[in-house]
Amino acid sequence: MTKLELYARLLRLDKPIGVVLLLWPTLSALWIASAGKPDWTLVLIFSLGTFLMRSAGCAVNDYADRDIDKHVKRTAQRPVTSGRVSGKEALGIAALLAALAFCLLLPLNLLTKQLSVVALLVALTYPYFKRFFPIPQAYLGVAYGFGVPMAFAAVQNQVPALAWVLLASNVFWAVAYDTEYAMVDRDDDLKIGIKTSAITFGRFDVAAVMLCYAAHLGLTLACGWQAGLRGWFVAGLLGAGAIAVYHYTLIRGRQRDACFYAFRHNNILGAVVFAGVALDYALRQGRLA
Repeated sequence: MTKLELYARLLRLDKPIGVVLLLWPTLSALWIASAGKPDWTLVLIFSLGTFLMRSAGCAVNDYADRDIDKHVKRTAQRPVTSGRVSGKEALGIAALLAALAFCLLLPLNLLTKQLSVVALLVALTYPYFKRFFPIPQAYLGVAYGFGVPMAFAAVQNQVPALAWVLLASNVFWAVAYDTEYAMVDRDDDLKIGIKTSAITFGRFDVAAVMLCYAAHLGLTLACGWQAGLRGWFVAGLLGAGAIAVYHYTLIRGRQRDACFYAFRHNNILGAVVFAGVALDYALRQGRLA
């Protein structure tokens, strides 16, 4: 591979699933914070920022896991652990992308910038949590969901309680989908001694995933209802619930390929939830016009 191809692989440009898993809850938060009328400049800023920070996070993760990934079948050929990209290169790229993401926030208020620093610290420290934290996927949920309080800060210059509940909802969702992901690597992770939710939950892994889906959808329902969302929003959540049940049929056998497919399919689940939010606001505003 050329250097550019290796850098693209480092940043997972060939695997955009991580970007959309970050993006859907952030967009939902922007819509709710603005009562369905988001500033399209903010939509662009947060969409680009999500892409940049996810890419930076991948580079940092590969640097942190450079001595671990070589022992995992699925990750053994990643650019850093295979020696084709140096650790310094990975950190340099991550720093550049984080700086570009911060530049996007320069037109926004001080609170949003302050929260971005917290978000960066969470993203940088996540790779090390799997060394000792029994459910690092929960910490990943904070990292992947921090666009939610930032969205409220950007729109309202405050972070109400509803935003923190939405963040908690995203933590449960992340534990659900990333446990499905961890089920793929469980055998390798047991050998090298790192912590994952799939290992911690043990034989209750499938039940834990389904309970986390239920908590995610329940908390999202409570937040949307408080924000005045009704029919189409609820329909979106029912659709997401049906998708979660479909995931149960995929993961109950604990087969690697099926679990990995279920993880990737969460893109659809997140899209359906956001579609319910956006559609409910759009149709209500159309009726009021």
